[in-house]
Amino acid sequence: MDHIDRKLLQEMQAAFPLAERPFAAIARAAGISEEEALARVRSLAADGILRKIGPVLDSRALGHVSTLAAMAVPEERTDEVAELLNSFDGVTHNYLREAENSPTAFNMWFTAHARDERELSGILSEIERRTSLKAMRLDAVKIYKISVHFDLSGTDED
Repeated sequence: MDHIDRKLLQEMQAAFPLAERPFAAIARAAGISEEEALARVRSLAADGILRKIGPVLDSRALGHVSTLAAMAVPEERTDEVAELLNSFDGVTHNYLREAENSPTAFNMWFTAHARDERELSGILSEIERRTSLKAMRLDAVKIYKISVHFDLSGTDED
């Protein structure tokens, strides 16, 4: 990754342009052509540096509901359960966390979003039915929103 790639990523994370040709605007800021910007972004994605370009929506402002959930998944079933969770449109991500050496420790965590409480409860019930595992629901009491921006101003030698 060179200084131009860093500049592209810096521009994209700061404020993705809402324009007919957003990569043309990003390219201008980086001092390159739109074609080069697109090629570099594709390369960054292929290399796994850039995983996704998309909006961050406030589901509550849209009238939707969500929850964080945790499950105690036996180690030999983590891939199976993760694949099942990934099959639900409302599950935005899931991840493993180290848990105590106990079969009842919660080690798989995920977030689920839905249009309303009934749909969300249905998603969780279906996950429990299909895994035969209990999903502990952890609804937010207070929401803290953070914004993460990575400092990509380092040199090519970093």
